[in-house]
Amino acid sequence: MDKFQSHKGFARTFADRCLTLGLIFPLESYTGSFPVFNLEEQMLLAKKAENLGFASLFVRDAPLYDANFGDVGAFYDPWIFLAYVSAHTDRIALGTASIVTTLRHPLHVAKSAASLDKISKERFLLGAATGDRPIEFPAFQVDPAESAALFRESVEVMKKVWKEPFPKIKTERVELEQGDIVPKPTLSDIPLLGTGYSGQTIEWLAKHTDGWLFYSQGVNDQRDLVNKWRAAAGEFKPFVQALAIDLSENPNEAPKPIQGGFRSGYRFLIDYLRAYEDAGVNHVIFGLKHGTRPAEDVMEELGEYVLPHFPAHL
Repeated sequence: MDKFQSHKGFARTFADRCLTLGLIFPLESYTGSFPVFNLEEQMLLAKKAENLGFASLFVRDAPLYDANFGDVGAFYDPWIFLAYVSAHTDRIALGTASIVTTLRHPLHVAKSAASLDKISKERFLLGAATGDRPIEFPAFQVDPAESAALFRESVEVMKKVWKEPFPKIKTERVELEQGDIVPKPTLSDIPLLGTGYSGQTIEWLAKHTDGWLFYSQGVNDQRDLVNKWRAAAGEFKPFVQALAIDLSENPNEAPKPIQGGFRSGYRFLIDYLRAYEDAGVNHVIFGLKHGTRPAEDVMEELGEYVLPHFPAHL
């Protein structure tokens, strides 16, 4: 997308027919629901990720802790946490995977996103979703049956208030007749990645969002989905997927399934990533939770052997 080529986060992370690599917080392996999440250690690892050449750092949004879900998520509020990460890094893209639009007022999300994009000097990538923790909908008095409509509303409202001064908006949650959202993003827009289908068609997502964040699946299925996405978009809009890895100390270890991904040596991982690059995937976000080695060791090995094949663009 030409309009985002001067956006530092987008330009570092995405280019047509190229694949780059990112990480999702917490940058550690752990069992159970709660990571250690030592802030000093996480910032040292965030800076290391930037220096090694990772393209992005992402964080999840989990407004409530659900003991039955089995994972607290990113622990800290994503806006505050990413502002903190921004202050400790200089070049790496910062993303959400993903803000739960159904539980947050679109004007609040628009202002938070614009503020973070400004503070980070145009490094922010806004992943947006409808939410997947059942306890959250009644807690926020939201009907889950309305989540698809609320997602559409959020996307349309945010895009309008980022671009237009003093816009007039009347939707289910917004009746804006006076006032404006400031600061405006430098580009009057922010790269917005839809997550999964979010109750929408591919055609709607391709028209109204700037990229697609999807789940890990077999390479042939992913290739078919990317092709549908490209056909619907009619221009380059990046395709992103998440992947859990447990990087073995044995570089030749064959893959074994784990939740959301696999355990293997780095040689198979390189071949896997090349296949997905050939399928049209533009960015892979690694999750390290299910790993059996210290995150720092895994990151350094990825930096030495894997990242040179899939370098960030800036």
